Amino acid sequence: MIIRSLDQLNLLSKKIANRLKKNDYIFLIGEIGVGKTTFTRYLINYLQKKEGKKITEVLSPTFNILYEYDFKKFKIMHYDLYRIKKEKELNHLGIFSDNKTNIRIIEWPDLIKKRLSNKLEIYLDYTKNQTERKVRFIGSGKWKNFK
Repeated sequence: MIIRSLDQLNLLSKKIANRLKKNDYIFLIGEIGVGKTTFTRYLINYLQKKEGKKITEVLSPTFNILYEYDFKKFKIMHYDLYRIKKEKELNHLGIFSDNKTNIRIIEWPDLIKKRLSNKLEIYLDYTKNQTERKVRFIGSGKWKNFK
């Protein structure tokens, strides 16, 4: 799939947001600046608006590693693992805690080797036209055939 505008990226984020359930994992994979945090911002702001909540600024958690967003039925944990260099460091972050009500959106998930049942990997790549992005999906569980 080719995303040709921010409006199309926003529509994609809404499509995914409408399918999110507790204990889902969204992995965002791509180079710096390709749109991972922008996608996440659109998704979280859409869900906030849908619940009648105040729209918040959704920043990249590159330095904080984690930002949390509370919703009525779940919490979104937005991780950025860019600065994590060793797999054992992941254990201290609580990504795989037994809290089944969380939804985890993870940028730079390269170190995660754990098999997860409800995971959607979203690959964002630059195209020759710098304003477009190539997007592809690999899913497991309910996300297996997502397109």
